[in-house]
Amino acid sequence: MVWGAALAGWMTLAGAAGGVPGLEAKLLPPEQAFRFSARALTPQMIEARFDVANGYYLYREKLRFVTEGAQANAAELPPGRFKHDEFFGDVETYRGTLLVKLPLSSGAPGQSVLLKADSQGCADVGVCYPPTIQQVRLTLPPAGAGPGPLVEAAPPRKGLFN
Repeated sequence: MVWGAALAGWMTLAGAAGGVPGLEAKLLPPEQAFRFSARALTPQMIEARFDVANGYYLYREKLRFVTEGAQANAAELPPGRFKHDEFFGDVETYRGTLLVKLPLSSGAPGQSVLLKADSQGCADVGVCYPPTIQQVRLTLPPAGAGPGPLVEAAPPRKGLFN
């Protein structure tokens, strides 16, 4: 169903410009439309972050998080905004910045943790992306040391001059 929705969206997008060359909408790759990053707040808590580009949204029910190196408890997701979606019906979605808390039950200072985020979202032009997995590797900070650095899954590409 997801692939059919994505194909229908791509066909709709191509037809939206009326076949006029150069007027097709330009879609961002998923790692840019839904930028993922995370940081370790304490040895027992990770903060995951999605920066959703303007004109795009993520589905709340399609978010999943998996850790390797430390056992994570259930993700603490904020409430989303309700929307009627032509592909999935009535759903909760996120736009802009989304912060998710991931409590760890087995985190220790200095421990390396691989965090994988599985997500799915769409563009307002009617194109849905297939599920996407992004990942970051974090080092849990010492107790009382403050949060670790923000680690991006797909750092922005540098231009020729920077």
